[in-house]
Amino acid sequence: MLKVGELAALANLTVRTLHHYDNIGLLRPSARSDAGYRLYDRDDVARLHRIQALRALDMGLTDIATALDSPEGSPLAVLDRQLEALDERIHEATRMRNQLLRLRGELARGATPALSTWLTTLEMTMERMTTYEKYLTQDELARLPLYRDEATAREWDTLIQQASGLMASQVAPGAEAARAFAMRWMQAFERGTANDPELMAKLNVMANREQEAVGLPGNVMAYVFEAIAEVKFSIWAKYMRPEAMAQMRRHGATRGAEWPALIARVHEQAKRDPDGTSPASRELARAWMELSNDMIGTDPGDVAAFREATMKEPVLRMGSGIGGALMEWLPKAVGGLN
Repeated sequence: MLKVGELAALANLTVRTLHHYDNIGLLRPSARSDAGYRLYDRDDVARLHRIQALRALDMGLTDIATALDSPEGSPLAVLDRQLEALDERIHEATRMRNQLLRLRGELARGATPALSTWLTTLEMTMERMTTYEKYLTQDELARLPLYRDEATAREWDTLIQQASGLMASQVAPGAEAARAFAMRWMQAFERGTANDPELMAKLNVMANREQEAVGLPGNVMAYVFEAIAEVKFSIWAKYMRPEAMAQMRRHGATRGAEWPALIARVHEQAKRDPDGTSPASRELARAWMELSNDMIGTDPGDVAAFREATMKEPVLRMGSGIGGALMEWLPKAVGGLN
């Protein structure tokens, strides 16, 4: 049985949506816990699939309620309609692409978009612009889907609502639903940053410093980061000794927040000093080693196990900003300390 917050996270919906479905009788939970939480079973989830499939076909909720109890609302019939709709969307997407190419051709020839188009775009992006421009250059913003793509921004609004729903349902960060949500969050973050480690590093710093400005309340961000940590701890535990895992958890609670700013500084220094030989590079390398030692200690076996896990398990690197040029630069800078 799934709590409402768990189902919302797993189904990529908001808790408010499921509450509404319950209130109008479209999807009643099969049970409630002693504490009054809505509980959903397999049949409820199957019904939810049909509801969402019919909604994607532009059917209103009243019509969906009627259809679910008729032959056209059977699981097989719904799947057939989904396939037909998908074929139609592929056709429409092709037509839309051709139209956009024609429009692009007009712009390339010197045509000017209507004033209303620019005003609408400006209205949607103005609120984010000031905060984002504190941390990213115009070139970086142009490469950032999270900033320039409206659909990506809407996806993040939904993720934040889902995190709030999990918290409201008192779902522990280490629970299955929370860890599944954390994976979806990290995947969305990588898509939203074009899988660019440097952009990830800068956005992590921005999120830490500008929580309210980017629409990410501090308690929500703390919950999300804890759920992400639980995903990664579960993987590290396959490689690390229990004593080392205990130290990593302590480090995460006491000094984990120091990593985003350090990672971003290292990215910047790697561009200024590619060889990693300057005094500033050596100072950053010392800071990196000190924080790393606090996290995993200096035992050679633990250090080797940590490195092995990090190299073998892509999830451990997701969303951190550690990758690319940084991974090539660090050994040079650290080697200079010796």
